[in-house]
Amino acid sequence: MDDYRYLVDFNTKDLVIENYDVVIIGSGIAGVYTALEIPGRYNIAILTKESIEISNSVLAQGGIAVSLDKGDSPELHFKDTIYAGAGLCDEESVWVLVKEAAENIDELCKFGVNFDRKSKNELCLSREGAHSKNRIIHAGDTTGKEVCDKLISVVRTRNNVEIKERTFALDIITDNDACKGVLAYDEDKAAYILYKADVVVCATGGFGQLYSNTTNPEVATGDGVCLAYRAGAELMDLEFIQFHPTVLFHPENKSFLISEAVRGEGALLKNIHGERFMPKYHELSELAPRDIVSRSIFSEMKKTNADYVYLDITFKGRDYIEHRFPNIYKTCMSYGIDMSKDYVPVAPAEHYCMGGIRTDVWGRTNVKGFFACGETACNGIHGANRLASNSLLEGLVFGYKIGTKIEDILRNSKKGQESINLKAETGRRVKNIDTEKIKQDIRQTMTKYVGIARDKEGLEKAKQKIDSYYDMIKDMKNTNIHHYEIQNIVLLSKLVIESALERKESRGAHFRLDFQKMDDKNWKRNIIKRRI
Repeated sequence: MDDYRYLVDFNTKDLVIENYDVVIIGSGIAGVYTALEIPGRYNIAILTKESIEISNSVLAQGGIAVSLDKGDSPELHFKDTIYAGAGLCDEESVWVLVKEAAENIDELCKFGVNFDRKSKNELCLSREGAHSKNRIIHAGDTTGKEVCDKLISVVRTRNNVEIKERTFALDIITDNDACKGVLAYDEDKAAYILYKADVVVCATGGFGQLYSNTTNPEVATGDGVCLAYRAGAELMDLEFIQFHPTVLFHPENKSFLISEAVRGEGALLKNIHGERFMPKYHELSELAPRDIVSRSIFSEMKKTNADYVYLDITFKGRDYIEHRFPNIYKTCMSYGIDMSKDYVPVAPAEHYCMGGIRTDVWGRTNVKGFFACGETACNGIHGANRLASNSLLEGLVFGYKIGTKIEDILRNSKKGQESINLKAETGRRVKNIDTEKIKQDIRQTMTKYVGIARDKEGLEKAKQKIDSYYDMIKDMKNTNIHHYEIQNIVLLSKLVIESALERKESRGAHFRLDFQKMDDKNWKRNIIKRRI
């Protein structure tokens, strides 16, 4: 692939340079928690594309999975995670996740996170799809916001942490295959800045904005995965993209998540004729793994020639629903839907990316000094299909481990950073293109051909279109946020499609109409690395 190493031309002699021990890209639960787990004697910069309060983590509703019940155990949590992952989970990573879950939840409680409780010493536990036990701790139906708000409030008190808002991370600067910092664009100053550090942590979340309908915020354009790729970091499992089964389907809103916890509390899925359908698709019915529920809804929509199905929790009283799901209830009411009386129209939408930057259990990539965690990383925990409420937990457990590993690196490093003298001349040219039009066309193409169900013919149509956009913009001179984003959206769409074409089987969230069975003999992981 004849792509360009950097998005913009630069000469480090001409750049404003700020020195830190660690630079963290992203302000969701993974990035902020990592910052809190790094000792206070080290100087840290957190770069965030918009304000620090905007992230995928903030939008997480359901909760965090942790085995706290007397009848539960890390072993059972491990078993459920492996089952949902459809044979592709890395067992070492999963063991780390389930065994270190409880101690990180204790840490959250010490930071002041207010989870729902049965009593002073006992957290409420609910159940979600593919979990065999009640193990989801939550804070109403806005768990992500509660956790992020508390962590952000704590990190703001840390004198060693500087938060750089409205700062777009463009590229990892490398020299001799080692990380030297992050080249970023400060929107408020309209200036390029090199945040120099020998340790960089990427925690930029997913890439839902490749699709027309997504639960992700507008900032989720895959920037972290792309800057990692351009720096030579390996990517993995990009074809596995999870579509949440139940997202509000309303003319004014097709991105609001109706938490899986609603089905965990007994809500039923019904087609437009009012008929329950999940029992005929899977023995776990509404609590089957997400990929199965999404495909079942997709199938039922096709059978009934409808754009949505219904979620029915009307058998629960209004007081119960309003107390258990206050935000969901309030939002639905704002669209004239009373969950205690009305069925809620829902349809699947892009929600989570199992693939991303390839790491080990310490968050390390193959680029020296470059780490990744949270949704943007891929250490094999989720396999082909993420188990519900393992995502926030992943950010915590591996953010903590990265903090530990970084401490080892910085403790043994020499104080005083070396000077850096690098230049990039890409030869890019100014082009007049409509970036918004291209974005919309790509999203429609990805949704149509690289969605819940795929086949070779559709994937090749998508590839042909994306390749044409890639050839159009690969040498474009990038001068603003829209240019940076479209470069990343096009590149990542291209890589996702190529990975989906490569996997000639159906496994987890990757369903091929032309290869509908799992191939347990010939499967392999799709590992991608930029050919430099």
